[in-house]
Amino acid sequence: MANHCYITLSILFEKSNGRLSSCYPSSTLVDFKPGSFPYSIICGRFGVCIATMGWKPYLGLQGNSLLRAVVMLVVCPTFTCYGYNMSVAGGLLTLDTFNSQFPRMDTFHTSGALQQQNSQIQGTVIALYTVGGIFGALSCIYLGDLLGRRKVIFFTNLVSIIGAILMATSVDFAQLIIARLILGLGTGGYVATVPVWQSEISPAHKRGSNVVTDGIFVGVGVTAALWIDLGFYFVQDNSVSWRFPLVFQAILSATAMVFICLLPESPRWLIKTGQVDQAREVLGALLEADPNSSTVSESIDNIEASLAYCGSGKWTDMFTNGKQRLFHRTYLAATGQMFQQMCGVNLITYYATTIFQQYLGMDPVKARILAAAIGLMQPFGGFLAFFTIDRLGRRPLMLWSAGAMSICMAVLAGTTSTKGNSGALVVAVIFLYAFQFIFTVGYSGLTFLYATEMAPLQIRAAVSAVSTATVWAFNFLLAQVTPVGFATIENRYYIVFAVLNAAIVPAVYFFFPETKGRSLEEIDEIFAQSKSIFDPPRIARAMQTIQVGEPHSESGDNSGSNDDVRKERIKA
Repeated sequence: MANHCYITLSILFEKSNGRLSSCYPSSTLVDFKPGSFPYSIICGRFGVCIATMGWKPYLGLQGNSLLRAVVMLVVCPTFTCYGYNMSVAGGLLTLDTFNSQFPRMDTFHTSGALQQQNSQIQGTVIALYTVGGIFGALSCIYLGDLLGRRKVIFFTNLVSIIGAILMATSVDFAQLIIARLILGLGTGGYVATVPVWQSEISPAHKRGSNVVTDGIFVGVGVTAALWIDLGFYFVQDNSVSWRFPLVFQAILSATAMVFICLLPESPRWLIKTGQVDQAREVLGALLEADPNSSTVSESIDNIEASLAYCGSGKWTDMFTNGKQRLFHRTYLAATGQMFQQMCGVNLITYYATTIFQQYLGMDPVKARILAAAIGLMQPFGGFLAFFTIDRLGRRPLMLWSAGAMSICMAVLAGTTSTKGNSGALVVAVIFLYAFQFIFTVGYSGLTFLYATEMAPLQIRAAVSAVSTATVWAFNFLLAQVTPVGFATIENRYYIVFAVLNAAIVPAVYFFFPETKGRSLEEIDEIFAQSKSIFDPPRIARAMQTIQVGEPHSESGDNSGSNDDVRKERIKA
């Protein structure tokens, strides 16, 4: 019947009637059927159940501890990897060993027409990573709801590992191109899915701070890549100087793959797919409540009411408005993500080392040190966003950040217009640093959060996929044109982004509603009451905030259910 093998961790292998069960103190059985996740990946022929002193699900964590584990064990490695990928290649482009391996990308040892031709090739190869990201994100339109959030995160990290290994072992131009496409495919998938998963397991009053940590870890990844590039710059005449930085990211993806297996699935996705009992267990852990308590039941009722009102939904619904204004919401989600790229951050992230060395005339070591140090601004900015986003709200951070970034770009255009002016050079460096800090406060993790908040449950994965694909599409555009832009119009290239950032301010003010402190279901109501593209900000200001999962009514007593209150407010 069963084979038992006890080792140090008391791992129990149990096979019984083709089903596997993890034994919890509450006698609740969590079944992993053959072929299901994570059975086929982890369990193989035999089931695995940790029975050490009555093992509990989700590493034995609940409530805030469980949310912190989600952030540190999955969000941290995935978005650190995302940030790492964004900047690691930029620091390798001026290495002699890299350019000798791929001479068609060499813009540092060439000049004139050949340099311009190589800059176009360089931009294309760097940008191919983003092409893969576009398709990886768009694949989640279908896979996100078919497989669930955890499976997608697992398999897309696996694809990223394959891409990283291929890239680090590249022996010719063709392999490098294919590797960057594969790496982008995996990265695009998990970047589209992790914020959705975070949003759907976070309480309304903590959703902002939980999801905006994405921006902190992007900054950590950018910084890590630049410092690793700097360290391996001193490895002379050896291809390990660029091969190791390219493969290091595989460690991060592997970490996320392991821990996503041990953390909960989105309760909203479980309810959407009819797995209410499993959702009840997850909500019990997240709310630190008995799965059969009124608090958990109320949360489930609210989610089910939202699904009943909005309908089951197909991904194609995002292109129609209807009573829930789905196209309007998709457009806002995608536009916010477009702003993230069109503000010009990757102008600096991708090419920080190149800017300092090639365009500001610094020596290679100093250029790499300053480029590595500039990455530190993103974690600092992310921490400021973490502490303010659920206090000040989304709109204020987006508004003042866009205005401040416009000023930074204008100053950069002026200070880099003359060569050999040491004072202007110092000011340029200061404003490059300031830009990185400000960007992370208002547009790094925040736009990923806002995109998931805009989307209703029935098409949330699809909307997140499209909005994330927008990030990658404009990322591709800028990676493609930036080398050429610097080569042709030089410092005036900054003026383009000064104007674009200035234009973001009125767009956010007139069209983007505040979502601070609101449940995802309440945000549905804002759009249900809207009749035009100008209505959501006004309705959001006027609408009372309620908390999902806590007894309440419009009058302040507990006489009405969430469902009743919700229906009345939708009719209002």
